Amino acid sequence: MATQETVEHKYVYDFAEGNKDLKDLLGGKGANLAEMTNLGLPVPPGFTITTEACQAYLTTGREPDGLAGQIEAHLESLEREMGRRLGDPGDPLLVSVRSGAKFSMPGMMETVLNVGLNDRSVIGLSTQAGQNDRFAWDSYRRLIQMFGKTVCEVPGEEFEHALDEAKHAKGTRNDLDLDADDLRGLVDAYKKIFAKHTGREFPQEPREQLDLAIRAVFDSWNAERAILYRRQERIPADLGTAVNVVSMVFGNLGPDSGTGVAFTRDPGSGAQGIYGDYLANAQGEDVVAGIRNTVPLQELEQLDKRSYDELLGIMARLEEHYKDLCDIEFTIERGKLWMLQTRVGKRTAAAAFVIAGQLVDEGLIDLDEALHRVNGAQLAQLMFPRFQLDHDVPPVAKGIGASPGAASGKVVFTSARAVELAAEGESVILVRRETNPDDLNGMIAAKGILTSRGGKTSHAAVVARGMGKTCVSGADELEVNVPAKKFTVGGHTVGEGDVVSIDGTTGKVYLGEVPVMPSEVVQYFEGSLDPEHIDNPLVRAVHRIMTHADAARRLRVRTNADTGADAARARRFGAEGIGLCRTEHMFLGDRRELVERLILASDAREREDALAALLPLQRADFVEIFREMDGLPVTVRLIDPPLHEFLPPLEQLAVNVAVAQERGEDVAKEEALLSAVRRMHEENPMLGLRGVRLGLVIPGLFAMQVRAIAEAAVAVTRDGGTACPEIMVPLVGAVQELETVRAEAEKIIAEVVGDSGVEVLIGTMIEVPRAALTAGQIAEAAEFFSFGTNDLTQMAWGFSRDDVEGAFFWRYLELGIFGISPFESIDADGVGRLVRIAAEEGRAARPGLKLGVCGEHGGDPDSVHFFHGVGLDYVSCSPFRVPVARLEAGRAAVSTTGSDSR
Repeated sequence: MATQETVEHKYVYDFAEGNKDLKDLLGGKGANLAEMTNLGLPVPPGFTITTEACQAYLTTGREPDGLAGQIEAHLESLEREMGRRLGDPGDPLLVSVRSGAKFSMPGMMETVLNVGLNDRSVIGLSTQAGQNDRFAWDSYRRLIQMFGKTVCEVPGEEFEHALDEAKHAKGTRNDLDLDADDLRGLVDAYKKIFAKHTGREFPQEPREQLDLAIRAVFDSWNAERAILYRRQERIPADLGTAVNVVSMVFGNLGPDSGTGVAFTRDPGSGAQGIYGDYLANAQGEDVVAGIRNTVPLQELEQLDKRSYDELLGIMARLEEHYKDLCDIEFTIERGKLWMLQTRVGKRTAAAAFVIAGQLVDEGLIDLDEALHRVNGAQLAQLMFPRFQLDHDVPPVAKGIGASPGAASGKVVFTSARAVELAAEGESVILVRRETNPDDLNGMIAAKGILTSRGGKTSHAAVVARGMGKTCVSGADELEVNVPAKKFTVGGHTVGEGDVVSIDGTTGKVYLGEVPVMPSEVVQYFEGSLDPEHIDNPLVRAVHRIMTHADAARRLRVRTNADTGADAARARRFGAEGIGLCRTEHMFLGDRRELVERLILASDAREREDALAALLPLQRADFVEIFREMDGLPVTVRLIDPPLHEFLPPLEQLAVNVAVAQERGEDVAKEEALLSAVRRMHEENPMLGLRGVRLGLVIPGLFAMQVRAIAEAAVAVTRDGGTACPEIMVPLVGAVQELETVRAEAEKIIAEVVGDSGVEVLIGTMIEVPRAALTAGQIAEAAEFFSFGTNDLTQMAWGFSRDDVEGAFFWRYLELGIFGISPFESIDADGVGRLVRIAAEEGRAARPGLKLGVCGEHGGDPDSVHFFHGVGLDYVSCSPFRVPVARLEAGRAAVSTTGSDSR
């Protein structure tokens, strides 16, 4: 009988076996190294261990069967190709071990360079490099430092202290001034540090170094900073990272060697040109770590014109191939250019819009793809204010504008302090010599980041751009003293808690708080800038992409507005109606006394008098809103909160009455009010007498509101306008509730409207789970549904939003129970399923049923895509979020043709 051979699962791929479309399997770095290899670009040979291997390792705690043998086979193939063996004492092959997830996570996972060096091969490396002892011992000390910190969790600051001591003994501040003997001594010091913290000698077996480094990269997927970054960027937690094993090329061989990072366009502004950083006689980690200030990429032309010209040619080829801004890492080894990485580069929000428009003009992408290259979160960033510098405000320092924006706040020097102050509601600016991945918590908490070292490609710059944080890097005039919690610049000393302002566009740093002004993008949306006649590439790009989004989208976008002013602003921002007008806001301020009269009414006459006094006030409010929304629908929600919210708190009122009684004052009115508050007091008012229940229990309350709406609509219509009111009954859980309110409302509407031509729709808010589950019945009495996703989320989860977000959501996010708060982005599996059921069953019962959403999810980008997929007619959100919703509705409409814009 024939036997069937077991086919071993493939966990390792040579670069020549992959391509850029295999990011799920090979990670972004591995897929792009493979793509560049296939394009014939100078890529150091190597191989990639797949994300599947990482997933298996993280699940079982051990390497999957067959992985070790596949690594061995690919390593032998690499050794044959290079003509060297890993760690050979005479002619060593050295490799780098680098992470590479599907989505870029700059600096969040581990890298180990120079794997294969030991006490014997360091001599062979020196010989290989032409008796360059300094280079060999510099490479060895880097391996011990990176391996110790990354693989064995040796505190990195101990290595840094040892390096500082070596430089101090040499009388220098520059590590390039250390000679071979200095570095040999540093290696000995590093070994002692390693042994002290690990209880063993630094491993001398090259293959052991390789295996431990690979496992460390796998483990780094679940490092605290990587988990935090994934949550911040909404990257799925189950993807895992690939591991790239790449033959080493050396930028630290001398002045004819170096390393750099280049962008095919400016990642800050989108402008075309030559952008990047170069560092002679250095390895790649030196650039991104910002430990030495780089020189602009253009200076490479004077240092090595041949490599410079070759690099520019490769950059142009890669941008045309990827049809996007490319971020490139390269090394020059004694005049030979090597490409270490390329990826679609992270960019600022402004650059994203500008570059998308440029690529359309160049014929590389169409407008649908341009729409996918930007997103609502980026548009929201562009609407933030910027510094107003009408008068001469002198900066105290100037660095590199690494990530645009205007940020002011109290100076802090540690991530822990940034988190602490931000939790207290303070705006903070995190100031560091340079940031590292361990600073991620502080970078998230801070309004802005300021560093004295690094460039546009340093860790601080790349991470800040990805998060949309304002960042100024490389402000080398700053003398930053972290232990003393201060920095000095130009004769000024700035301590922790002092306020500074940073401009991430110009790179300027100011003392104190600088006033801000509206962004030009907001001015464009408000109509004060004509995009066709302004010399601003960003505004033109926003206008072009928004125009296409509006033409492409199916979802309409309304606003949540309670006043004429809010309605007017939202209409300027492109709102196509009001999806939620909250009438309870009209009972505040001076009208509280009338509400008290209504609540305290002892008989029908007093109650009717109070309602009659409220009627003209409500009618005037609606007239103002209908006029501003002339011709557009306005959904008015009848009063929703419990009435006791309009009265003083029970405890406070009881104390006031007791004190007044003690003083012998006349408190008859206060006692009556206290009695009413006690009568209406509920243990859980959000689940008590509110919404439709109020309309059924308080005679005349809903009737007054319906009459005010109808009379306002008729008045606007007779003045030549067009009012389109929609009356929404809140908190309905059973069709009988809606039928009762509707019957009364229809009588009033018929009486008021007459032959005016005004049409009034009556519908309901779906915010109770039972309403979603009986939507087919409710649709028989409703002409529209509007999903109140705030309450629907509370009731579906059993959460009180006001209580739980501060109480335990942080823990749920930390444990991964939530990827993001369900109040921020729709819970598609739970709450979203209720929305889908209600939409389908509602339309089955009433095919013409209008469907919308008016919770804050209506302005959340991910939620907008969900609502598009469910088939809603519109979303409604706050005025400022209307442009974001318009953009995302357009992106949702063309989602089948676009790419991931992460």
